Amino acid sequence: MTVHERDVVIVGGGPAGLAAAHRLAAAGLSVTVVDEQAELGGQYFRRPAPEVARVWGDHRPEGGRLVGAVRAAGVECRTGHLVWGVGDDGRTLLVCDPAERPVRLRGRYLIIATGAHERPFPFPGWQLPGVTTPGFAQHLAAADHTPIGERVVLAGSGPFLLPVACSLLDLGVTVAGIAEAGRPYRPSTRALGTVRHPARLRELAGYAARLARARVPLWQNTVVVRADGGDRITSVTLAAATAPTRPVRTVQVDALCVGYGFRPQTDLARMLGCAVRTDPATGDATPELDDSGRSSRDDVYVIGEAAGIGGAPVAEVRGLAAALDILGREGHEPRAGEVRGLAAAGRRLAHFKRLTDALYPAPAELARLLPSALPDAATLCRCEAVSAGEVRGIARTAGRDVNAAKAWTRAGMGPCQGRECGFAVTAVTRVSPADGLPAGVFPSRLPVRPVPVATLLEMAGEGEPA
Repeated sequence: MTVHERDVVIVGGGPAGLAAAHRLAAAGLSVTVVDEQAELGGQYFRRPAPEVARVWGDHRPEGGRLVGAVRAAGVECRTGHLVWGVGDDGRTLLVCDPAERPVRLRGRYLIIATGAHERPFPFPGWQLPGVTTPGFAQHLAAADHTPIGERVVLAGSGPFLLPVACSLLDLGVTVAGIAEAGRPYRPSTRALGTVRHPARLRELAGYAARLARARVPLWQNTVVVRADGGDRITSVTLAAATAPTRPVRTVQVDALCVGYGFRPQTDLARMLGCAVRTDPATGDATPELDDSGRSSRDDVYVIGEAAGIGGAPVAEVRGLAAALDILGREGHEPRAGEVRGLAAAGRRLAHFKRLTDALYPAPAELARLLPSALPDAATLCRCEAVSAGEVRGIARTAGRDVNAAKAWTRAGMGPCQGRECGFAVTAVTRVSPADGLPAGVFPSRLPVRPVPVATLLEMAGEGEPA
């Protein structure tokens, strides 16, 4: 099978991958961007369907301009291509094209910009129709102009809940309330740090004003503990985050969006052999990187949300930093002013990220609190229909080893490979009165995404190992 060789192969066409691709191609390097979606942009710059754009316009026109600039710079854009593994040489990416044919890509440099996925935590009723994540609701609202429901509660933790609520209000949805697990919006000395970031402060004030005009209640120190309904969710029960076994209110809804922030997608980076560490604040596997995003493998960079959650502005800075480092190694020395400006932007954004992280509860803290409200009968892993009680039972006899619990119960071994339940399985396995600390992450295994059988059969027919 032919291996397509390029100077740089970038996996992921979001803000980070696009920023890196544009800068590298502008300097004359051959660049390929691979993305499983039909169009570039990632989740943040997701392109609206043409029919939606004609009626409602582009919700993020700067994304369309960046995508256009990348294509104009001569970047090879392989959209609809799924990267599902790494070849035996440890360098070649195994890819499935839109026709389910196998493709192999290799770059002198690999840039992993695979983004993030949301961090749900299960509760009785989380499998009901109408229960989803805030990111999905935002995608429907912003890109497709479609409401997730008529009366909605948003819950979880993090600043992302606020713009999602505003997007739903703009569609005429009744936002019955926002349940925030932490207490980030009460006056505190930490909150005073936002004055150093006036643009972000104005953005927050705009959300707050919009929610206030719509009289949307904001319940702090509050989490979802139950959803009820039949063919669709009809009500959600909330409790104090610090006492999740004691419900405080029930709200009538037809949709519920729950998510506790985001987790970096590092499966591919780990499969490439990049060194990772378990972040004590999140429990996530985070690549060990230098300031440019270069990993322990000299030819592999990890950028954007895959390098750690920071938002689109941070992702773009990380993408440019990686591009400048590669150009320096290739003898294309960047302008001194460009390097200084990028470094200053990186420091400013890093300060804001530290501030945000301090205001909202760390996922490790949530992993200690939330399992106590999860009854044994509740479904923990939806793909394999594994209950919380099954995982707890194995955990007690397997020394609270995450991978042992996974192997014995098959939790996290379904099509999502733990992307939906991994955080919760780890928390339920490792949390006990004795330690109370989540630890360990699911190993990265091939395929990192479900791959069509037709792709594997064609590889086998050509004599390639599948």
